[in-house]
Amino acid sequence: MKKILTLFFVFFAFESIAIEKKTTFDFDIFKEAQMTGKTVVVNSWNKFCGTCAQQTKIINEAKKEFPNVIFLSYEQKHKDIANFLKIDYWATIAVYKNNKKIKQEIGITTKQDIYSLINQGV
Repeated sequence: MKKILTLFFVFFAFESIAIEKKTTFDFDIFKEAQMTGKTVVVNSWNKFCGTCAQQTKIINEAKKEFPNVIFLSYEQKHKDIANFLKIDYWATIAVYKNNKKIKQEIGITTKQDIYSLINQGV
C-alpha cells in the first residue's frame, strides 16, 4: 500500500509541473483591457498544484476558442498581483469586465465549469 501511495503522489507531483505555467499578468495590459471593456480572465496558480495544472490545460484550450478574451496568469507568490486583484488562493480563476470582478471560482477543473465561468464575462 505504501508503494502505491508513493507512486500516486509522484505521478500527480510530476503532472503538476509538466504543464508549462508562467506569469503573464501585466498591470498595464489588465488596466487597458478594463478601460476598453474587454473581458479578462485571470488564473492564479502555484507550481506544485495539480488542480492548477488541470486548469492551465483547459485555459490554454480556451484561449483558442475565446479570441476576444484576454487571458492572464500569475504564480501566487507574486503578492503584489494577488493583493491588487484581491485573490488569496491558488487555483483561482477570476473574470473581469468594465473594472468589475464578474465572477471568481476556486478549484474548478472541468472544461464545462471553466468555460461557463468565462462566458459570464463575454
